[in-house]
Amino acid sequence: MKRLYFVEPVVALYAFSCFLIYPLVQQYVYRRLWVQLTNTSYPVSDNTSRCAASNSSNHTNLHKEVQKQASLFSLYSEVLSTIPSLIMTLMLVAYSDRAGRKVTIIMPLIGTLLYTVAFLAVSFFELNVYLLIGSTFLSSLFGGLGTFLGGCFAYVADLCEEDRQKTLRMAGLDMMIGLLSGAASISTGYFLRAAGFNWPFLTSALIQCLILLYAVFILGETVKRAPTDGSPGRAALKQIIIRIYRIFAGTSCRFKAVLALLMAIFTSFSFAYIGGVNMVTLYELNEPLCWSEILIGYGSALSTAVFVVSFLGVSALTYCGVPQLVIVLLGILSVASGMSLMAFAKTTVVMFIVRIPMLLSIMPFAVLRSMMSKIVSKSEQGALFAYVSFLENFTTNVSSAVFSSIYFATVAWYPGFVFLLSAVLCAIPLSALLTVAVIGVDVSSETKRPEPFSPGQDILVEDENESNPLLS
Repeated sequence: MKRLYFVEPVVALYAFSCFLIYPLVQQYVYRRLWVQLTNTSYPVSDNTSRCAASNSSNHTNLHKEVQKQASLFSLYSEVLSTIPSLIMTLMLVAYSDRAGRKVTIIMPLIGTLLYTVAFLAVSFFELNVYLLIGSTFLSSLFGGLGTFLGGCFAYVADLCEEDRQKTLRMAGLDMMIGLLSGAASISTGYFLRAAGFNWPFLTSALIQCLILLYAVFILGETVKRAPTDGSPGRAALKQIIIRIYRIFAGTSCRFKAVLALLMAIFTSFSFAYIGGVNMVTLYELNEPLCWSEILIGYGSALSTAVFVVSFLGVSALTYCGVPQLVIVLLGILSVASGMSLMAFAKTTVVMFIVRIPMLLSIMPFAVLRSMMSKIVSKSEQGALFAYVSFLENFTTNVSSAVFSSIYFATVAWYPGFVFLLSAVLCAIPLSALLTVAVIGVDVSSETKRPEPFSPGQDILVEDENESNPLLS
C-alpha cells in the first residue's frame, strides 16, 4: 500500500473526536454529582440560563457544593494521570528518533480510544462516576495528548527543510486543532440535547478507530528503524537519556541560556494559559451564568477559534517580517488581557465578548516550537520535542491540578479569582522574553560538539547543526 506523509488528517480528526467529548466530560460529571448530592434530577431548561429556574439561597448553596465536588474530581483525575503520562511522553517521543515517529502517534490513539470506550460504558450502564478516574489513569499509560502532539511536531520537523515552512506548518497543525475542535464543540450541545451522552461517545470512538487505521496502514514513516541489539530495552533507555543530554552537551553557555529561556517561556506561558482555560466550563456552569449545554458548545467553539485566528496571525506577521519574539509577545499579552476581563464577566454577552482579546493566544506555542527546532540539529528533533512535550504535559497537568484546587477554595467568595491569577502569571514568560531579547537569540555562530556515529544510529537525514538566526 502506498504511504502518505500527511499527518494533518490525523491531527484534525483526533481534535474533532476529542473535543466532541471533552466539553461533555465536566458536564456529565457535574450532572451525576448533582443527582448524588441533591437526590433530585438535574434541572434542564430551554432557557439560555438554568439560573432562571430558581434563585433561592438553597439553590445557590447546591450549586456551590456541586462546583466544589466537580473541581475536586478534576483534581483527582489530573493528579493520578500526571506521572505515567509524563514518563511515557518522555520515553516514547525521545525513542522515536530510533523507533520511528509513528509509535508516538499510534500509542496515544489507542489510549484515547480506551478512555472513550470506558466513558461510554460508564454512561450507558450508569456505573460509578469515579471509575472515570481509573480510565484516565489507563489512558495516560499510552502517553496521552502530550505524546501525540510531540510526535506530530517532530514528524513535521523531519519533513521541513526551510525555517519559514516549518513555522507555518507547525502553526497549521495548531489551526487544524482549532478548526475541527471548534466544529465539534458547536455540535456537542445539540448532540447532547438530541441524543444524550451515549451517542457522542460512540461517534468519537468510531472516529478514533478510523484514525488508528490511517495511522497504522497509510501514514508513512520519516525515520528508519535502528537494528536491535542484545538488550533492546536497556539500549533504548540508554539512547533516550543520551539523546536528551546531547541537546545541551558540547554547546556554549549562550546557546544553553537561549534554549533554556525559550523552554521557560513555553512552559510558564502554558501553565498560565491552560490553567485558566480549564476552569472556564465550571465557571459557566456556576451562577450567575448557569449556561446550558448549547451555550457551552458555542462558548467552546469561540474559544477554539483562537487556533484559526492565531494561525492567520502567525502567517501574516511572518510574511510581513515581524520578529518572532514580537509575535510571542503579542500572544502573551492577548492571554493576559482576556483572562483579566473574564474574571469580571457576569453576563452571557460579556462572557462571549471577553474571548475576543484572546484570539491570538495560541501564537506563542507554534513560534516557540519552531524557534527551538531551528537551533537543534536534525538528529535531535525527537529528543527536543520529547523534552518539550514532557514539560508541556507536566505543566498542563500540574496547572490543572493547581487551578482546580484554587477554584475549589475560592469559588464561594470569588469564582473569577483563577482568571486573575492566570493573567498575573503571564508576567513570568514576559520577563523571560525580555531577557531573551536583551541577550540576543542569534545563535547561528554557536557550534555544537559533533555526535559520534554509532552503528545503531538511524536517522532519515544527516546529523548537522542547521542553526539559523531566529530573528528575520
